Amino acid sequence: MQTRVPRQPNTSIPRSNAVAHGRVPHPSQHPHDGKASSPQTPLPGSPSRYRRGMTVDSARDSANHPNSEVDVVANRYWDRLVEASPTLATDLGADVRQDEYDDFSPAGLEHTCQLAADALVELDRATPTDEVDRVTIAAMRSLLGLEIETHDHGYDLLSLNGIESGLHAIRRVYDAMPTDTSQQWHTIARRLHAVPDAVNGWLESQRASARAGVAPARRQVDLLVEQARSWVAGGGFFDTYLANATTDHAELPTDIGDELADGIAVAKEAFGGASEILAGEIAELATDQDAVGIDRYQLASRAFLGSAIDLAETYEWGKQELARIVELQHQTAERIRPGASVAEAMAVLDADPAYQIHGTDALREWMQSKADEAMANLGDTHVNIPEPARRVEGMIAPTHDGGVYYTGPSDDFSRPGRMWWAVPEGVTGFTTWRELTTVYHEGVPGHHLQISSAIAQKDTLNSWRRFAGQSGPIEGWALYAEWLMADLGYMDDPGYFMGLLDGQSLRAARVVLDIGLHCQFEAPAEVGGGEWTWDKAWRFFNNHASMDEATARFELNRYFGWPGQAPAYKIGERTWLQTRADCRAKNPDGFSLKDFHTRALALGSLPLDLLHDTVVDTEPMP
Repeated sequence: MQTRVPRQPNTSIPRSNAVAHGRVPHPSQHPHDGKASSPQTPLPGSPSRYRRGMTVDSARDSANHPNSEVDVVANRYWDRLVEASPTLATDLGADVRQDEYDDFSPAGLEHTCQLAADALVELDRATPTDEVDRVTIAAMRSLLGLEIETHDHGYDLLSLNGIESGLHAIRRVYDAMPTDTSQQWHTIARRLHAVPDAVNGWLESQRASARAGVAPARRQVDLLVEQARSWVAGGGFFDTYLANATTDHAELPTDIGDELADGIAVAKEAFGGASEILAGEIAELATDQDAVGIDRYQLASRAFLGSAIDLAETYEWGKQELARIVELQHQTAERIRPGASVAEAMAVLDADPAYQIHGTDALREWMQSKADEAMANLGDTHVNIPEPARRVEGMIAPTHDGGVYYTGPSDDFSRPGRMWWAVPEGVTGFTTWRELTTVYHEGVPGHHLQISSAIAQKDTLNSWRRFAGQSGPIEGWALYAEWLMADLGYMDDPGYFMGLLDGQSLRAARVVLDIGLHCQFEAPAEVGGGEWTWDKAWRFFNNHASMDEATARFELNRYFGWPGQAPAYKIGERTWLQTRADCRAKNPDGFSLKDFHTRALALGSLPLDLLHDTVVDTEPMP
């Protein structure tokens, strides 16, 4: 039996599925604080500079409400998007069509794209009143423009991989649905009966994608088949979901229990049927080619980042960054046991009872205690935590794929932000030295602080600004937050610092592997150079990640099937660190970390280029 969880792939999802996935250390001497190699170029429509003396808080009009013409357009677009996407509404905690699903068919995707196009037309007619409006215009033109460009190429049709497919979205919605009352379970039962139409619409899009010349990779088809079959197997997700169906006060009434059981049967049949169609019809349409090519990759990268990067330069930077982290690992191993290799030092830490936790209840309690500690210690010193955001919950996920992720709070914060741990079957032991940095990534000062801070800005930001986002700025902030906690002394213990470096090594390796594989740059010398292959990727990955074989294969398949997303972590972190360095250089005597964090997070999640320019050009708060 496995007794510990190795480093798991971070699969944190930003605040909304609609836009999240590309459609959607000392403070003064951080090694990243040097000049970035890639220039920061303002986006069309971006503000050149905030007015002198202007702060984020003072940028709104005296009414202190986001009600300008630009805000009206943004809010209207967001409302239309929520209305069109019941799964997004669930993510937000909104009571909108909660017994229905999105239209995952080509017609549904066309409708979503048209909403973006209509919003851009309306935006062109709106008159900005202040710098906040100008930032909104630039951000919407960037993100919505990328969504339209992706749609025009037909790339939004293909939603088939082992981690973020349409099938995952259809299943995952139940993780966020409230289950406190019988009526809520009644709603869940009705949505379960809607699964067949949702699945069939998604399958229609996969067929259309293949007909349009964008075929899925056979490796991803096989992986998704395996996952879908596991969800419907005896004791799988749906059986467990039914077995745990109770309210806060009592067992479900018989009629609702029967309706739920029938809905579970309908959903299982739909997912089971989809797995057979995938294994047969869709597999025959699939390609053996994993790499998507440089042109498609560049667009995917822009969609995740909000920035057009030099892929060749970033590939080389990734190798340099990985080498830097490996050197830090060797130095830290020497601190743990003189003369030890990195692997030997990790074995020492794994065997140390001081870093061990047993049982999922103990894991949840430990995760919660560390999040609460960070919340209490940082709230008045290095970050500004809005009052509604001062609650985050550690949760054990209902699935068992090994991922760790965050879900944001509802609009009114009645449902708090939550850190989820999907513990693999049979795993009962956990090592805190690896996972302390994970708590900081998912909770405070990571995802929870960033996402909750934006949602709390009702008086200054429109709904789209509060909820929309991309992987680069969001995952980049979470990695930045991990380094910040090291800066502040929370990982002075060499074991905890090795845990940070373990995760950082993985994220840097992603940059090299993901870009190199899909763009077919020459592989590193350590795996023999030449063309990237699965075998070379496997060797390279395992040189720089400490995982069990099953988890490593899942993680590697993620890069093969979701091009451009995994590098967004380190590239986003690079931009956040560069932004901090440029703010410090602009005001070396008056620079304040708390002021920097407060100003940056009050903006919501912006495309990386726009994020840098806006934060640097905003005057410090008085």
